Formats: sequence, structure tokens, C-alpha cells
Amino acid sequence: MSSLVPMTSYSFADLFAGCGGLSLGLSQAGLRGKFAIERDPMAFETFAANFITNPAAVHSFDWPKWLEKQAWDIEQLLASHRKDLVGLRGTIDVLAGGPPCQGFSFAGRRVEDDPRNLLFERYVEVVDALQPQALILENVPGMKVAHALRNVVELPIGGEPPARKRSFYDKLVDSLSAIDYEVEAMLVDSSRFGVPQRRSRLIAVGIRRDLLEWVDDGLKRMFILLEEARIQQLKALGLPPAVSAASAISDLELIDKEIVDCVDPESGRGFKEVRYDGPATTYQRLMQQGHRGSMNSMRLARHRDDVRERFGRILAECRRGVRMDDASRKSYGLKKHRIYPMARSEPAPTVTTLPDDILHYSEPRILTVRECARLQSFPDWFAFKGKFTTGGARRTKECPRYTQVGNAVPPLLAQAIGTAVRNLLVEVAIKKSLFGKIQEKLPAAASA
Repeated sequence: MSSLVPMTSYSFADLFAGCGGLSLGLSQAGLRGKFAIERDPMAFETFAANFITNPAAVHSFDWPKWLEKQAWDIEQLLASHRKDLVGLRGTIDVLAGGPPCQGFSFAGRRVEDDPRNLLFERYVEVVDALQPQALILENVPGMKVAHALRNVVELPIGGEPPARKRSFYDKLVDSLSAIDYEVEAMLVDSSRFGVPQRRSRLIAVGIRRDLLEWVDDGLKRMFILLEEARIQQLKALGLPPAVSAASAISDLELIDKEIVDCVDPESGRGFKEVRYDGPATTYQRLMQQGHRGSMNSMRLARHRDDVRERFGRILAECRRGVRMDDASRKSYGLKKHRIYPMARSEPAPTVTTLPDDILHYSEPRILTVRECARLQSFPDWFAFKGKFTTGGARRTKECPRYTQVGNAVPPLLAQAIGTAVRNLLVEVAIKKSLFGKIQEKLPAAASA
């Protein structure tokens, strides 16, 4: 049936939206954005620049008049606008984005007023207020791994045994089940969806229980539709089964290019960037579609001579495409636990929030924000705002550009997910319309 579904318009809201990777992909799949919630000012500034304040925005949001266009904490949102959220019931079809798993611990005794617990509980409250048809959540694979209990002491005779180890995913399923949502999850590799990056993520999808009777094979149907969407998307975009790092960013290399002063107003003085002279591959042309003017976030890192020399030796001597082991890092005087020299002909390793986790495949340097964004499948027109990076104690409190990109859902993965969810809801609507009317007539026919 999925091949015959009409292009139906569905709306979504995005919680924990970050800079907007998930929102962008869902918009590209044809869903209409209503509003988004993100607590970090820098990440929300990026979101607003691409979806709200830009009059030429490709995928602008139909923002509620009662919601200020600012960074919101989910608890503040509920405190100020709970009734407004309830008033949106029936207008939000899909709620995207879920709470980050770092905030939840089932180790030892739970502290009821722990603010990290409140974050999870507030998410469930928003779901209950809006009552969307479907939920989409993306998280790290470890969300589904049970964490060992800590601080377990020997119990007195007759005492209660320690609780069964439970994962963040277990808690998610139980909490959403209590408000009548069924949830299924699957690990997916982003590189299979046209994203030039090996990025394994847990994709969880929920559906309101009253709609589940109209879904063949339950929520397993969603992941059948996701595979169909993946195949169709690669074909439509003209992309191969795997896009290499070089196919993604070779047009941003420095060799034979003019190096000019960085024009980004937030970069500071003394930084340089490469003057862009055009795409060379199918993927690069795809990323360039809709782009006009100078490219955002092209600032090159300022490496010391000894750092460039060390990076050059690593590229010449170390295996590409795999993380350097302890012995290799020690031999080069590296204290970092994670550093990958990229392989030219393979998808990149997972882009993280730390700019020096990945080395360029042919040049002794780290990647620019724009190169990281390319590896995440952000189009070149997408502008990032705020600081480029931060350090020290601020690293846990601020969300600069590298962090925004590393935390984001790859838009091409999100586009396939959005297509699959849209097709699932269309199938539900068609079956409910057809067979629901038949069921209504059956009692009358039986009594006759």
C-alpha cells in the first residue's frame, strides 16, 4: 500500500530540537513544522536563523502566536503554556525528539526530586498534553543498554532484592505505555541513508494505542516502511549505497585553493577560510542546491607548526578509518582517548561534539564546522550561529557550532524517517476510513 499512498500533509513539533537536524529532515519529507523547543540559546539561534527569522527560509515553521520565539526549557514551557499545549490537540500529528539519555540513572535508589528525572517526566507530560498520533525519538545505542546498579549494599535478612537492571529505553517504553503509546526501536546506520558517516543510532517510534489496530504487523510495519523510504531516497537523490568522505568534502580541500580572511562575524580576527569554487560530485551538488552567496562556518583551525607536523606523521603512518589505539596515541604524545584519521574512500567515523576527534584524510588539520556539517548531510545553505567552540567548564554548559553539529540528527536520515512515519499515518487513515465504516454497518446488518 505504501507505494500508492497520496502526499498527505502532516504537522510536527520538535522537542530538544538542537540546531534543527531532525526538523530539517522531517520538513524535507513533506511534514509541516509547528514549533520547536530548545533550551540552549546558541542552538536555538541557529534553529531560528534557518526556520523562523529568515524570510527566505525554505522550511519555515507555522509558529503559534502564544509561544515566544526564544530558547525554552521544557519545564518552563509546561509551567507557562500547559493549557496552550492541550489546546493544540488534534493539530500536531508527530512529536519529534526525545530527552537525552544522560539525564536518567536507574543505578541505586532513585531520588524523586532529581532534576534529571524531572526532565524525563516533563517530556512524557508534553506527550500527554499534545497527544500526537506518532512519536519519533533518536538517541545513542546505549539508551537500550541496562546500566549496572551502583551503591548496592548487603541487604538485611528479609530485605528487598535489588531491582532488575533497566535501561533508559525500558523506562521510556513503560512511561509512554502508561499514557497509551506503543513504542518500538531499531538500531540504524546513517551511512545506509546517504549520510557520508558511520553513525549508529537508536531510532524509536511510538504510535497512539487507539491507532495501532489499523497498522498491519504492529510497529514492525514502521521499519519496513523505513527500508522502503531508504531505497527510494537514494534512488531519487542519485546517491550510491555508501557516500565516501572525499565525495562529501573534497571540494573543501585547501590544495590549489585561495585562502582568504574568514568573513564570519563571530569567528574573531586572524582566522582564514578557503574560497569556494564549486562542487565536484553528486553529493556535493546535492548539498549546494539552494545555496547563494558565501558559505557559512568555513573557518579553518589555527594549528601550531608542531601540531601540523604531528598530524602529518599520523596521516602518513597510521591506519585510516579506525580509532588510534592506546599505544599509537602514546607514541605521538596524544592524551585524547578518541582520534580518527579519516579514510578518503570510506564514510567518515561518527562526528562528535569535539572538533579534534577527527583528522582530515589528506591534510594535517581538523575539520571545519562546514565539513562536519557536510558529513552530517546538512545542506550548504544551512547557517550555524554562536561560538565556533568552547572549552573548560563551559563545555558542559554551552552549545557552540561544533557541538550543535555533533549532537544533530543527520537530515538525510531524518528525511527517510519522516517519509516512513508519514506513509504509516496515511495507511492508518486509509484503513480507518474504509474499514471503520464497514465496522459501523456490521451491527445493523447483523440485527437485520
